[in-house]
Amino acid sequence: MSDQSVTPTPSDPPPPPSGRPPKVINRGRTTVPIASSNSESTDVPEFEHFGVPGPRGLPPLTDVDMMKKPNESNKMNHHTALYQSDNLIIRRGQEFEVKITFNRPFNSAQDKFAVEFVIGSSPQYSKGTYIPVFPTKDRQSPWAGRITNTSDNTITMGITPAADCIVGKYHMYVAVATPYGIRRTRRDISRDLYILFNPWVADDAVFLDDEKERDECVMSEMGIIYHGAYDDISERNWNYGQFNYGVLDACLYIMDRSEMPITNRGDPIKVTRKASAMLNSRDDDGVLVGSWSGDYSYGVAPTSWTGSTDILLSYASSKMPVCYAQCWVYAAVFNTFLRCLGIPSRVVTNFFSAHDNDGNLKTDIILDENGRIDRKRTKDSIWNYHCWNECYMSRPDLPTGFGGWQVVDATPQETSDGMYRCGPASVQAIKHGQICFPFDAAFVFAEVNSDVVFYSRKKDGTLEPVKVNRTHIGRLVLTKNPGDLTRRDITSQYKFSEGSTEERTVLEKAEEYGCKREKSNPALADVDLVLPTLEISVGDDFELSVEFINRSDQERTVDTYISGNVVYYTGVSSSEFLSSYSFRSNTVFLRPAAVKELVSVQSKSYMKQLVEQANLHFIVTGKVNETGQIITAMKVVTLRNPKLSVEVSGGGKVNEEMMATVQFTNPFTFNLEGVYIRMEGPGVMSPKFKYYSLIPGGSSLTWAEFFTPQRSGSTRMIATLDCPALRQVYGQATITIEP
Repeated sequence: MSDQSVTPTPSDPPPPPSGRPPKVINRGRTTVPIASSNSESTDVPEFEHFGVPGPRGLPPLTDVDMMKKPNESNKMNHHTALYQSDNLIIRRGQEFEVKITFNRPFNSAQDKFAVEFVIGSSPQYSKGTYIPVFPTKDRQSPWAGRITNTSDNTITMGITPAADCIVGKYHMYVAVATPYGIRRTRRDISRDLYILFNPWVADDAVFLDDEKERDECVMSEMGIIYHGAYDDISERNWNYGQFNYGVLDACLYIMDRSEMPITNRGDPIKVTRKASAMLNSRDDDGVLVGSWSGDYSYGVAPTSWTGSTDILLSYASSKMPVCYAQCWVYAAVFNTFLRCLGIPSRVVTNFFSAHDNDGNLKTDIILDENGRIDRKRTKDSIWNYHCWNECYMSRPDLPTGFGGWQVVDATPQETSDGMYRCGPASVQAIKHGQICFPFDAAFVFAEVNSDVVFYSRKKDGTLEPVKVNRTHIGRLVLTKNPGDLTRRDITSQYKFSEGSTEERTVLEKAEEYGCKREKSNPALADVDLVLPTLEISVGDDFELSVEFINRSDQERTVDTYISGNVVYYTGVSSSEFLSSYSFRSNTVFLRPAAVKELVSVQSKSYMKQLVEQANLHFIVTGKVNETGQIITAMKVVTLRNPKLSVEVSGGGKVNEEMMATVQFTNPFTFNLEGVYIRMEGPGVMSPKFKYYSLIPGGSSLTWAEFFTPQRSGSTRMIATLDCPALRQVYGQATITIEP
């Protein structure tokens, strides 16, 4: 045998057989696996012996009436009558009733029984996953019980779940003490019940003491989401559909898919934080795949969706992320999730929303020495708008005063604790600069408070700030007004007035927590640039007016550059259609003096390059020759799309057939190919779609669909048309259904 040593060759360990990382298991770490699935359950024994053999072949124990019909007291009192479900749905912290029929009259002195509630795969009393409820005052559990009525062999029992109990789907049993042991009813899925958050009860963490706001943010199925530009606001109708059949189960499946421990599901802070990660698919195979590319061949274009129902049901049935979403789709589906579980919520739109790459309060725009924008070196972006959610809850983890509305955002932008999620962040904390409070307050603070800083890049690579715009970001924050179809300006809930003493104090406080601001304050140029608001339809030629205003008492000349780009609504440039258009402005004389220059824009220069939402972004930059000062102006022009015509005809009564008709005329000379039209209406029509392979230029189409309303009241029928050449075409009709 040789005595020479052999040096082993280093190599990577072999991969798992499946090619995937090994699944984390609990063996050796916990006695039983952590219960993290509402759909899994443990069979509760039908008979528990006291050690004495009991009789065999016992007859069925009892009959239970869950009182679960929509017109019965439980669903009416708990505001759950609109849920399309065969099971009882109630809200925690509030009494509901069940009728129990025994084989003889109940004797409170001798008979002992309990109504048991079980959730998850390893129910335990100490974990709040096994709850026995007793009918007598001398023996109570965290859930209160009492007998409210007795009639022959039937008793009516009132049960009040704890106001902080786990939210989800419970199994219910009736357990009776006998001389031989405890006998239970057999498992019966008709006795399963759902328990939700309760914003009507003061002891619940999501209590909202405003009836009009509560009705809008929990019960309203139809929403309006704002988009476009702050000076040209558009509206998008959305059917949240939180009461539709299967949606509640889909929401519970989302929490199961995240492997969220059952015991955490009574805490709205933990539920909303987990859901903000699960609504996107970036790192956990969540609900929606985000795409801003313009190519949606493998799914549905974000602009084509009309509601949340199809998305949630598809995810729950396929167990695969749904394609595709952008910020308003994430916010709308998240809103459905929150309202379905009983957490008050609303969709919020922030116009000119900052997304910087440095984690500071500066959005950097780089110019060359002549004042032209350097797009290669400009990395930060300003979204024309960005949608997120607010949900209402107390925050016992924060100091007093920081409960109420909380920002949560499912759009995957930046990671938080290693996952793509955001919030809940207290709106009050954001307004007052307390950005150290969890969760992600600093990120949201920057979205509404960043400064736009223009830097001039010298030949040696150094950057000199030449202009700071402190009012452009977070220009307007909107949400729907409760109870009507108007919009509500909530900017003042996020920030103090620009330039106020309070605002300066807040920004100084944010700096103490590490948010860096631009300290320099370049002198304001004495020449202003003004770009007008334009209303232009897709396919139109137009003129852009550039106005120069001289505020000095001396003549000024300005070398000016204009660039026009087709941009996504995220501010990211797709292509340039007006490249460094330049002219030497007329000489501007004594104050007040102004000169206008007109720039002609031909539709042929931008039409073939348009991306969805049809945004044109103009940046005008210039250098005042006499002073060397840089002047700038930016304008987003959102081109107007043609409209869909939606008409509804027919009886107008519950259970009477009606017809919805969608009409559209292609206004262009070119053909539209691969066209999808979608239509739905809360309470009247489930989501439907129709495909047209071709709509020739100048031709029209008509699509009629019959439907039967299921409930009375006022609602809307909404429709979208979508194809690669034309996105974001909408139409709607308001209808009233009589009983």
